[in-house]
Amino acid sequence: MTRLEQQINFIMEVDKLKNIVRQNYLADGSRREDDADHSWHLALMCAILSEHSNQEIDLVKTMVMVLIHDIVEIDAGDTYAYDAEFNLSKQERELAAAERIFHLLPEDQAKEMRSLWDEFEANETPEAKFASTLDRVQPFLLNAASEGKSWKEHGVTFSQVMKRNEVTPEGSEALWKYQYELMKKQVELGNLINE
Repeated sequence: MTRLEQQINFIMEVDKLKNIVRQNYLADGSRREDDADHSWHLALMCAILSEHSNQEIDLVKTMVMVLIHDIVEIDAGDTYAYDAEFNLSKQERELAAAERIFHLLPEDQAKEMRSLWDEFEANETPEAKFASTLDRVQPFLLNAASEGKSWKEHGVTFSQVMKRNEVTPEGSEALWKYQYELMKKQVELGNLINE
């Protein structure tokens, strides 16, 4: 294949993200979000909220990172954050998917995209930390807006959400403070179980 054909092949492959349905709902509760919805929303959040990152970030790099971070779910499936059993095999499934999917690209781009995905997973750089923060805040906001629809379906508790978000302040103290106050309100409203 030519370089262009490889790139188009990758682009058509990742169209499958539109078919990966997540557990959380859109803000209006009308349907479940898909991975393409999620990735787009994170990229927009990054553009709008980057000033709240704890550290200065490369905006374009971070936006690309959030756009590609769930590509592996084409093969690995979406692993619900609060599904302890399915999370045990998540890393193995996602690594195999990363190997296959990113290598549809020309070698230089495959290496670049895989490197960004690995960086997101490691959660050590300012960009990865902010991307990870957005990846936790976004579904939380949707759950809060939909009156805890997904939380209620799965019996999610306040302590589970706290555990899931323990790295959120590493990317943005401001977003964490906002989320924490909203989290307490969700408990008061009965949208989130306080055990």
